[in-house]
Amino acid sequence: MLRNITFLFAATCLLSACGTTTGERAASGAGVGAAVGAGAAAVTGGDVGTGAVVGGGVGAATGAATDEGDIDLDD
Repeated sequence: MLRNITFLFAATCLLSACGTTTGERAASGAGVGAAVGAGAAAVTGGDVGTGAVVGGGVGAATGAATDEGDIDLDD
C-alpha cells in the first residue's frame, strides 16, 4: 500500500513539471496532484475530498517550483 502511494507521489512530481510557464506547470501539477490525492485517499480509506485538496496543493506547489528545464522529455 505504501509503495503504491510512494509511486503515485513520484509520478505526480514528475508530471507536475509539464508546461512551459510557471502557471502552466502549477495548473498541471494541481490537476495531477488532486487526482493522485483523491485516489490515494480512496485506496487508504480516507476522505477523498481532503485527499484531492491536499494533493492539488502539493502538486501546484511542486509545479510552480520547477523550471522548464528540470525534466527533459526528449523534446
